[in-house]
Amino acid sequence: MVERWKPNPRENQAKRGYIPIGYKLMLTFMVFILILVSVNFYISNSMYDASMRRQTRTNIQGTLMQIRDNVAYKVNDIIQTSATLYDDHSLVQSVRRNQSGLNNYNRMNKVIIPKLESAAKAIGLNLRLSVYFRNKTVDERYRIWEDDDDNKDFSEQTYDIYHMSRILDKSWYLTLPREKYNVTMQWKQVEEDQRDGRISLIRRMVDMSNPLKIEEVGVMRFSVRLNELFDSVDYAKLGEGSMLSVMDPAGRIVFTSGKIPEEYDGDADKMSKYYLSTEMAGQRKLTIEEELPQQNWRIVAHVPLDIIEQEAQRVRYYFIMICILCVVLFTCTGFLISRYFSKRITKIVSVLNAFREGDLHKRITYRGKGEFSQIAVALNEMGEDIESLINKVYLTQLQKKEAELEMLQSQINPHFLYNTLSSINQLAKFGEMEKLQSMVMQLAQFYRLTLNSGKTMIPIAAEIDQASAYLDIQKVKYGRRMEVTFDIDADIWPYETVKLILQPFIENVLKHAWSGDRIHIGISVRKEGDSIIYRVIDDGLGMKKERIHKIFDPRDDSHTGCGIRNIDQRVKLHYGSEYGVTIYSREGIGTTVQIRIPARKRVLPVRSGG
Repeated sequence: MVERWKPNPRENQAKRGYIPIGYKLMLTFMVFILILVSVNFYISNSMYDASMRRQTRTNIQGTLMQIRDNVAYKVNDIIQTSATLYDDHSLVQSVRRNQSGLNNYNRMNKVIIPKLESAAKAIGLNLRLSVYFRNKTVDERYRIWEDDDDNKDFSEQTYDIYHMSRILDKSWYLTLPREKYNVTMQWKQVEEDQRDGRISLIRRMVDMSNPLKIEEVGVMRFSVRLNELFDSVDYAKLGEGSMLSVMDPAGRIVFTSGKIPEEYDGDADKMSKYYLSTEMAGQRKLTIEEELPQQNWRIVAHVPLDIIEQEAQRVRYYFIMICILCVVLFTCTGFLISRYFSKRITKIVSVLNAFREGDLHKRITYRGKGEFSQIAVALNEMGEDIESLINKVYLTQLQKKEAELEMLQSQINPHFLYNTLSSINQLAKFGEMEKLQSMVMQLAQFYRLTLNSGKTMIPIAAEIDQASAYLDIQKVKYGRRMEVTFDIDADIWPYETVKLILQPFIENVLKHAWSGDRIHIGISVRKEGDSIIYRVIDDGLGMKKERIHKIFDPRDDSHTGCGIRNIDQRVKLHYGSEYGVTIYSREGIGTTVQIRIPARKRVLPVRSGG
C-alpha cells in the first residue's frame, strides 16, 4: 500500500498566493497590448497633430497669398491709374502754363477735366480723385465732403481740383518723402478718410522737362474705400474666431477683419498696440504673415488653435475608438491563447499533483507532435515507471515484514509451546484429565488458526477465535486470577483482517501488566465509520508516556516493545499511515491498546458448477 501525501499548512499558505499560469499569460499579454497600443496611439496622434498643424499653416498661407494677390491687384490698378497722370507730359505742360479767359476754359474742359475724369473712372472702385495744382490760374472745382451719410454712401467716381495753398501747411503733405522719379508715393488716411473709412494714395505730379531738376506741379490723392480695397481680407476664409489685419510699415493697423475687442474698436493706435502686446501673444493663436512688397504692407492672420484642435479632437476620438477596439480584440485573442496553453499546463500540473498524492494511474493525452504531446508521453511513461518501481519496493518491503513477523512468531511460538506443554505435564501429574483434554484441544485449535494454510488475510471472526483459544489455554493456567470479557459488534463479521494482531497484545498483558494476584482483560471489536477498531483493555500497572514514546520510536535499537512496533508497522504497510496501533495508559490504573484497520469485506471464492 502506497502512503498517501498530506498537504501541510505551509503548502496551503503558498497555494493561496499562487497565480495560475493562465492569469500570468493573460496579464503579460495585457501589459504588452496596453504598452503597444499606448505607444502607437501617442506616436500616431503626435504625427497627425504635427501634420495637421503643417497642413493648416500651409492652407492658411495659401489663403493669405490669394488675399495678398487680390489686394495687390487692386492696389496696382490704382497705382497704374496714377501713373497715367504722372507720366502725362501734355497734362503737366498744360497745368504749368498761366492762362486765363478762353484759353483757360479750353484747357480746363479739353485737357485737365477729361483726363481727371478718365482717371477717376479707370477702375471700378468708388474712387475720389483729388488733385492739388500749384498754378493758381487753374480753376478749382470740388465737392464739399461734409460729415453726413450722403457723402459716406456716395458711390460714384469723382474728381476734385484744388490749389496747393490748401495743403501747404498740412502734415500729410509736409511728411511726404523726397521725390524719386516714379517711386515716391504714400498710402495714408488724410482729410476725411478716417471719418469715411477710406484710405488715399498720395503722389506728386512733376515736370521732368529739365533733367537736372524735378519740379513739383501738383499733388494727386486717390481716395478709396477700405472695405472695397480690402474686400478679400475676410476672416471667415480662415475660420470662426480668426482675425485678419493689414498693417503699414510703422506697425499701424490699416484694416481689420474679425472680432475686435470692444475697448479697441475704432482706435487704430490702441488696436496696433494690442496686436503687439503680450496679451495677444499669450493667447493660443497661430500667427502667419504675408508681405505686400510694393507698399511694404503686411497681411497678418491670427488663427485660434482651437480650430486646429477641434479637428484634432475629432480625429483623436477616432484614434481612441480604434485603440479600444484593438485592445478588446487583442484581449479576446490573448484570452483564447492563454486559455489554450493554460489548460494544457494545468492538466500537466494536475497529473504531477496526483503523482505526489500517490495516484499513479492518472494519464494525459495530447494530439499532434508538439512539445505538449512529448511532455505528456514522457509524464505517462514516468508514472508507469514510478508505479512499477513502487510496486516492486512495496512487495519487497511486504515480504520483508512478513518474514520478520514469521520470525517473530517462530520466536514466540516455541516459548509459548514450552509453557503450555509444561502446564499439560502438571495437569497429567495431578490426574486432572478433563483440564488436560481441554488444554490439548485449545492448543490444537490455536495452532490450526495460527497456521491458517499460510494465508495473511483472515476473517475477523477467525482472529477473535484465535485470541479466544489463546485465552482458554491461559485460563487453565491462571484460573480465577484472570477475568476476560468480550464486547463484539455484530457488524464486523463480513470483514477481514491481517492475522495475528490481537493475540500478541493479550500475551503482552499477561506478561507485563500484573499489579497483584488478579487481572481483568477486556477485548472489544467494533465497526466505527469506515474502520474496524480493536481494543485490548487491562486494569494492570499501566505505563509512563516516555515508555510509550520509546515503543513507537523507530530509532530505538533496544527490544523494548519490538513486537508492538512490528504489528504497528505491519498494519501501516498493509493499509496506510492513517491506520495502526495507539496506546493510552496511566500508571496504577491500566492500559488501553487500540488497533485501527479499514473495514474491508472478504472476497469469497467463486465456486464453479459441476
